[in-house]
Amino acid sequence: MVVNFARTSASSELLQQVFQNIDAQSCPRLFNFHMHTVYSDGRLQPSVLMEQAIAIGLNGLAITDHHTIGGYEVAKAWLEDWKWNNPGATTPHLWSGVEVNANLLNVEVHILAYGFQPGHLSMRPYLQRKVTTDQEYEAGNVIAAIKASGGLAVLAHPARYKRSHFDLIPAAVEYGIDGVETFYAYNNPNPWKPSVTESQQIQQLAQEYGLLNTCGTDTHGLNLLQRL
Repeated sequence: MVVNFARTSASSELLQQVFQNIDAQSCPRLFNFHMHTVYSDGRLQPSVLMEQAIAIGLNGLAITDHHTIGGYEVAKAWLEDWKWNNPGATTPHLWSGVEVNANLLNVEVHILAYGFQPGHLSMRPYLQRKVTTDQEYEAGNVIAAIKASGGLAVLAHPARYKRSHFDLIPAAVEYGIDGVETFYAYNNPNPWKPSVTESQQIQQLAQEYGLLNTCGTDTHGLNLLQRL
């Protein structure tokens, strides 16, 4: 058990270093920290997703299905197998990830968890394939559970909710959020590129509050380089 905790900690520290260097050019060809498989509301099989990640040449990624790590577990096993069969090949780093619905300032937001220990008890309520209720649905408790499991908590697409990101980000900071999904394509452009105005505003807030920046395509379709 101690070994697992140590590994989680090292994985989380590495991830933190990556997030500290994320910029507008990081996604979607170097890193991608937001994607869905058939295990939630995406169309990609985990194996196909990993084939694409390798073909693109990603350095690192996280599968963030809603309330499940089923896709991540299949992808992880597939990647281990692929490494075994392709000795010496460059492979992307796959971190644990999940997207969790939560209440923040009386609106529903999505919180991304990264680099957590999948078997940790604190994460169990959030990996049941459904939205939690009562206290477990509150943003502060979601963030606390992610941190207790050795992970990093990130507010997904902050400019996509019923309340302004200028309100939501400071509120999330009060609960100990680690980062924000700074670089996100709000209008689903083709080719994918982060929305300039929102990204700049969120990056500014991240700097102000000492938060990490992340980026992701939020892929739900069949192509990791697009959202839909």
